[in-house]
Amino acid sequence: MFKGLSAFPLTPLVSGEIEEKSFISLIENLASAGVNSIGALGSTGSYAYLTREQRYRATKLAVSAAADIPVMTSIGHVSTEEVLRLAEDAQKAGVSGVLLAPLSYQKLSSDEVFRLFERVTTQLSVPLCIYDNAATTGFEFTDELLVALSYLNNVGSIKLSDFPVDPSAAQKRVSSLKNRVSEGVTIGISGDAQSAAGLIAGCDVWYSVLGGLFPHYSLRLTQAALRGDESQTHQLNMALEPLWVFYRRHGSLRVIAAVAEIMGTVSAPCLPFPLQSLVGKERVSLEEALEKLQFLA
Repeated sequence: MFKGLSAFPLTPLVSGEIEEKSFISLIENLASAGVNSIGALGSTGSYAYLTREQRYRATKLAVSAAADIPVMTSIGHVSTEEVLRLAEDAQKAGVSGVLLAPLSYQKLSSDEVFRLFERVTTQLSVPLCIYDNAATTGFEFTDELLVALSYLNNVGSIKLSDFPVDPSAAQKRVSSLKNRVSEGVTIGISGDAQSAAGLIAGCDVWYSVLGGLFPHYSLRLTQAALRGDESQTHQLNMALEPLWVFYRRHGSLRVIAAVAEIMGTVSAPCLPFPLQSLVGKERVSLEEALEKLQFLA
């Protein structure tokens, strides 16, 4: 399941509760588009803000609405015991994989992170994706640690966020990881604005925020990159530059939430309090940019 386009949808909230109708519609849209997998309750899905009960409910809804598309859900939490309970819930809900970022109030060491993943993977019956997201966790994986973790039982993929800007350095890093990780473990790229470059550099999967709302266009870009068509990949990616500008200023979550609100796909506000999507002049500017991005729909 860890290949191609893995689409990460929003979990729309109203007064802190999941707006189930909109959430199901988002999942059904992804299934209809034929994405390779669905990353329900990733960072875009606001997993860290939801209760255990909400996460279980959302995961069950996603699995049901996804039909035969594999669903992955996050099991991240600051408490390892809660991670294990969330893993049990996810498997009970019928997921095909789980996503784990090393969340902690105290900064973790590499040894502590290894021990966390070692403990969790021994209690899984589905594959795990290692979530490298230093921007939210404060923990920076080394490639040496990623390689070591790849040899644990049930590890299926590595979701990279920190990535070299230089194309030759990017290709070198991906090639090095692929040559060293355990057989069958895929290398994925996140951070939408850099993902085209990541795929061209040899990554196997795009863990995509954009794909959670616009799966058809995201699939075109992914497929072009994976077949080695650098020209078309560059063209498709450059067409998204008006959106990437906002990503760089505000981060992907606030921007994609604002886009979904503007389109009427979800109710506004849709993010967990106190987070908010774009407001004021930036929202107006985003609305104007969307006029140039109607091809996404």
